[in-house]
Amino acid sequence: MAWNEPPGGNNDQDPWGNRDRNKKNDGPPELDDIIKDINQKLNKWFGGGSGGKGGDGKNTSGGSGMGPVLAILVVGALVFTGFNSVYTVDESERAVVLRLGEFSRVETPGLQFKIPYVDQIASKVNVTQIREHSLQNSMLTADENIVTVSMTVEYLAADAQSYALNVRDPESTMTHAAESALRHVVGSARLEQILTTGRDQVQALVKDRLQDYLDAYDVGITLAELKITDASPPSAVQDAFDDVIKAREDQQRLVNEAQTYANGIVPVAQGQAARQIAEAEAFRQEVIARATGEADRFSALYAEYNKAPEITRQRLYLDTLEGIYANSSKVLMDVEGGNNMMYLPLDQLLKGQTAAAANSLTSGGSSTSSVSNMSQTDVSDLTDQILREINRRNNQ
Repeated sequence: MAWNEPPGGNNDQDPWGNRDRNKKNDGPPELDDIIKDINQKLNKWFGGGSGGKGGDGKNTSGGSGMGPVLAILVVGALVFTGFNSVYTVDESERAVVLRLGEFSRVETPGLQFKIPYVDQIASKVNVTQIREHSLQNSMLTADENIVTVSMTVEYLAADAQSYALNVRDPESTMTHAAESALRHVVGSARLEQILTTGRDQVQALVKDRLQDYLDAYDVGITLAELKITDASPPSAVQDAFDDVIKAREDQQRLVNEAQTYANGIVPVAQGQAARQIAEAEAFRQEVIARATGEADRFSALYAEYNKAPEITRQRLYLDTLEGIYANSSKVLMDVEGGNNMMYLPLDQLLKGQTAAAANSLTSGGSSTSSVSNMSQTDVSDLTDQILREINRRNNQ
């Protein structure tokens, strides 16, 4: 007996007061009617048949009561399978797909399809995200000093397949590899190199070695940036180390000052040396030219002397005396008819005329003569005047 069928098959005795469904019903269909219609259609689709009622008024349907349930399960399975066949991959991700537990492919961003229960998404890896890891450790240097180094590593999961499948914990692997690379490079360098000018070189060596480790492990990680953020000695020796740094800075300052002084002195000394060399070279050329000219002049005079010895000798004698007397302020004169040489102190005469001219100027005179302005002609006229005075006295 159906759950909504009254005893004895009398629909008029329905406890919910339902009227005979075969009669005309002006209202909307009942929920039970809708469910019954759906069951009948599913029975037809899956071979359950519509059946009829027996003599006792019970349902004698040829299909089993599991027909509707089976249909619902089948439809649900199809819907579930359809939903599991479609998935999406974000723009920054790559999907690693396994087929029966074995690597199949890497899917790119967009709407993708897979075979249900055969294909499985192992992981969706973000290949554009910059991941960061920081570490700080104390380690021994090559010169047996202890240094504390802080380092930051930025990396990308560039290869989705290797990152998802080759290593169980890629980030842990990268951490251990970074520490190993840092200890290897620091252990091969001196403390001064790590703390001062060599930090950039140490940083580059650590980055190259770490990338080599990751490539050897085939982790699928590519380094984006590696920075040694801090390197310092242990706190117990920090004061002594600061003193060393200060002394090194003073040394560098003194070296720079000395270099600046040298840069100012050396060019001046080089210029003076070059000038002296140039003057010496000019003097050498002058001496050589003068000697060459004297030699040529002697050769020319010698040729003339061979032609006329007496005339040339007399001419040379006169030229020599002329040169001597022209540069002398004293004159010796051979007076005819006398046995003595006359000495004319022209320099004293010039001084006397200079004093007279000065007195004339002091007294307001108009004379502006000065011995310093006397020419050779004036000296000759003065000499002739003296000679005439001497002759006059001798004739008396």
